[in-house]
Amino acid sequence: MFFHAHPDDEALLTAGTMAMLAAEGHRVVLVVATAGERGLADLEPGEQLGKQRLKELYESAAVLGCARVECLGYGDSGLSPTGGVAAERPGNAFIDADTEEAAGRLAAILREEEAGLLTIYDPAGGYGHPDHVQVHRVGRRAAELAGTPVVLEATVNRDPLVRALRLAGRFYRFPPDFDPRVFESAYTPGAEITHRVNVRRYARQKRASMAAHASQAAGGDGERTLAVMLRIPGPLYRLVFGTEWFVRRDLPPGTRLRHPFDAFPS
Repeated sequence: MFFHAHPDDEALLTAGTMAMLAAEGHRVVLVVATAGERGLADLEPGEQLGKQRLKELYESAAVLGCARVECLGYGDSGLSPTGGVAAERPGNAFIDADTEEAAGRLAAILREEEAGLLTIYDPAGGYGHPDHVQVHRVGRRAAELAGTPVVLEATVNRDPLVRALRLAGRFYRFPPDFDPRVFESAYTPGAEITHRVNVRRYARQKRASMAAHASQAAGGDGERTLAVMLRIPGPLYRLVFGTEWFVRRDLPPGTRLRHPFDAFPS
């Protein structure tokens, strides 16, 4: 089971792994906490955008081979202009949800599916979005309640990312919604990563998953980061997005595994 905050998060962080596991015959379940109704898009934030993003989520899931898709139905907490918790947010915002209640709802799905593995985010929520931080808290507790044996934190290897962004910044002007400095303290340093999953064979599915989220390719003050990613030529795309990273906290530092089910408890 792959637990994400908003539609399109699965495309960016775990789509290749999801497609790989589905191709190997595993039952893959995708759960999102919110419909992402406060995201930037050409549509006005609200119910209509949420419906559109859920439609895109189902399209992405179909490309990846998911057997089931669920939305927990919490409100998108949004993001403040400075990157923290938004002052104005819906009454059912995910960030304000009771951890035990939300974890209980997720645990019910884990038990129903008899899931052997759950993916969440790292403690910082990747780049710090409040809903991503809440995914970590809720997901950890849900796994405890359901007795799910393996929890993987989906992340990005910070070290090469920062180097690449510094180099790209010398030749390229980033979109307005993209601040490369954020990534100097985001995600996870390479020394903590336990799983480096090669998903280059599934780059076509990952790219199609990204493309399904068309509402997130435009909006705001200009071109969105997703649109830039989708223009990357095929060979370079497989190189840039051909690895997905995870951290399993019950393994010793320095562990280097290649498949989500490596070192699976007997």
